[in-house]
Amino acid sequence: MKKQTQKKLLLAVDGSEYAFDAVQYVSKFAPFHKMKVVLFNVFSSVPESYRDLEKDPQFSRAAREVMGWEMQRRKVIQKYMNKARETLSHSGFSDKAINVKIQNRKKGIARDIISEARKGYSAVVVGRKGDADFKELVVGSVATKIVQKLSFLSLMMIGKIPPNEKILLALDGSENAMRAVDHVASTLGGFDYQITLLHVIRGDLEAEIPHLFFSKKSLKEAKREIDNVFDKAKQCLTDAGVKSGQINTKIVSSVRSRAGAIIQEARDGDYGTIVLGRRGLSEVRMFFMGRVSNKVIHTIRNRVVWVVT
Repeated sequence: MKKQTQKKLLLAVDGSEYAFDAVQYVSKFAPFHKMKVVLFNVFSSVPESYRDLEKDPQFSRAAREVMGWEMQRRKVIQKYMNKARETLSHSGFSDKAINVKIQNRKKGIARDIISEARKGYSAVVVGRKGDADFKELVVGSVATKIVQKLSFLSLMMIGKIPPNEKILLALDGSENAMRAVDHVASTLGGFDYQITLLHVIRGDLEAEIPHLFFSKKSLKEAKREIDNVFDKAKQCLTDAGVKSGQINTKIVSSVRSRAGAIIQEARDGDYGTIVLGRRGLSEVRMFFMGRVSNKVIHTIRNRVVWVVT
């Protein structure tokens, strides 16, 4: 019998408090304790042109100051990485399961993380915000660039709110959504997490723009169809070791926004983690990110969001 390869997480950190939220999440999330973790930092070193200035008497002092700044920054990052390693180790990870990797920036922080992610990882874990220069930005942040470009691997984005044992898994019957179910099953099977399978149906005949929404008749048909999807999802979860009593289902209908309904349910039900497929039934496959997933990610920024590819 072939020995199963141990799964490996890429935990990308930048030295910020937000990235350390991701470290703490991984340390406290029991299913990850059976995996390997690579603590990965892309270090922005001084360009070679500055090093050449050190040879020029006119600029040597300024060049030495810049080089001194880099040395100090490296010490700070190394201390941060040591703290992250200790956090994982104290939570139960073995020393062999933790690897620290500090790499000089090559193409760009996001692109370097994505390049590393191609080296046999199961998922990428990042904090919701990056360095102080980016902390108030939504579009253009490193995490957002990773979301847009990481189309081949699942991504876990960690917010400030401490996660609990309640998982909200949004389903629409698409192939991508069922892959999200498989991912949850393989990750959470055998653990005591409460999983709610949520399906959202837009509108009814009384909507202001009726042709964009379901009629009452088709609502009934849609509910029958999603019941079959729920059954398939529950079978997948129970086969992986999730107890049937840990699984709930919910249908929300007569809403204008699927993303809005998912966000509202996450808040009302106090779910610590939201799981989404990267693309849904209505999304054109050429797009990297589906509209619903993209809106959820950019709106609910304090909770954990898994985007499954």
